[in-house]
Amino acid sequence: MKPNRIILVRHGESQGNVDANAYANIPDYALELTEKGKAQASEAGKKLKNIVGNESLFFYVSPMWRTRSTFEQVAKAFDLSQLQYIEEPRIREQEWGNLRNLSQIEDTVTNRDAYGTFYYRMDNGESAADVFDRMSDFMGTLHRDFEKPHFAQNTVLVTHSLTIRLFLMRWFKWTVEEYEHTAGLSNCEIIVLEKTENDKYILTTELKKYDSVYHNFQRPIQL
Repeated sequence: MKPNRIILVRHGESQGNVDANAYANIPDYALELTEKGKAQASEAGKKLKNIVGNESLFFYVSPMWRTRSTFEQVAKAFDLSQLQYIEEPRIREQEWGNLRNLSQIEDTVTNRDAYGTFYYRMDNGESAADVFDRMSDFMGTLHRDFEKPHFAQNTVLVTHSLTIRLFLMRWFKWTVEEYEHTAGLSNCEIIVLEKTENDKYILTTELKKYDSVYHNFQRPIQL
């Protein structure tokens, strides 16, 4: 039986969110939450509790430390008998390629925005298209889990902004242009997909949109 909701949660404020220089000395996966980020995650847990009530939850958690810590804070809002979880590397952040200083980050962002955020591949890292492929593979697992007897009433992904948008792109079959017009999420923002009577899911959270994208290479299919 499909879950009542698929819920996507971005991690709380991290060291890298407040100081980009942290990426020069700390591996991306090891960046931790700030105290503000922990408070955001705790508040997200309360919001999630209000959404699901006493229904059961199954969490897929990105293995990066900021997402692990976010999940730990979120879980405090629930009785542990109410939830199950597993670490899922396929929903980790886009790989930017090892340690990088502020100048390298700024150059990468400029080049990525000019080239196209979906297709641009980081040096020694990934493109958003690579993460999209990971999401496609993960969804096969997700659908198989849905078929298990007594699976949880709610599925929750604790993950990253870009990963969430690419999950939505894959799930709702967005075009590349639709993805690129979707803005990043705030720390601990919660996105909810609700199951309808026909067993389909609708997005009940309004997403922020960019008025335009940086590059001009857009070509919709015209029939």
